[in-house]
Amino acid sequence: KHTKAFLKWKFNISDIDILKIDYAFLNDFELFLRTERDCNNNSAVKYIKNFGKIIRICIANGWINRDPFLNYSSSFNEVTRVFLNEQEIERLFNKDLKNERLSQVRYIFLFSCFTGLAYIDTQKLTQDNINIGLDGNKWIYTKRQKTKIASHIPLLPIAEDIIKKYEKHPMCAISGKLLPVLSNQKMNAYLKEIADLCEITKELTFHIARHTFATTVTLSNGVPIESVSKMFGHKSIKTTQHYDKILDKKVSEDMAFLRERLKVNEKIKRLG
Repeated sequence: KHTKAFLKWKFNISDIDILKIDYAFLNDFELFLRTERDCNNNSAVKYIKNFGKIIRICIANGWINRDPFLNYSSSFNEVTRVFLNEQEIERLFNKDLKNERLSQVRYIFLFSCFTGLAYIDTQKLTQDNINIGLDGNKWIYTKRQKTKIASHIPLLPIAEDIIKKYEKHPMCAISGKLLPVLSNQKMNAYLKEIADLCEITKELTFHIARHTFATTVTLSNGVPIESVSKMFGHKSIKTTQHYDKILDKKVSEDMAFLRERLKVNEKIKRLG
């Protein structure tokens, strides 16, 4: 879609010979994405990289014999992921929300905080996704909508309680879904209101729940990154490592443990 729009904008055509794709074309395409399409750096880089897949197919089939990306360079900016800390989660739990719709959105958001499921994966959950795991406890067995990769998540007591809370909800009875999930747009609109009521200054969106599961709920509590990556349905552990970089608390705890261990070793040396 963006390529078609660029061709119309730059050349006033709807198609172009693949042999005419060169270094200048890529630079102009990137400029178009950043200005006319108002894409931020990471979005522009993503679209250009996707265009690169087409070029690699052409090279593999021998339709072009030179790579226009040869001297082209672009890179993603590091993204700071927002997540809720323990105190903010507590505030969400304990806030007495008089409005039933707000309370409903609050609990579904918290369900995602304790399962790591994205909006669409939470929305499509049914009773068929809940099964008994190897440990004899209930697990969520699903496949991520985004990556189509299997995601197996042990069901924590808090998440299980939220499912029980809404098992007789009219929306669930009609749809057969586990939770009465509203549209993503409505969920995020209500979450902004909930954040104000709970005095949370972060811009609350549903996706923050997933970040919260990765950081505050799992990695901060010593769950290995390999396990988090598997529960998240990530294709590569490199994707999960983005969360590990922001855990100063975990680094502090690990170093405190190291200090104590070094003290013990020093005492043993003295005794020896």
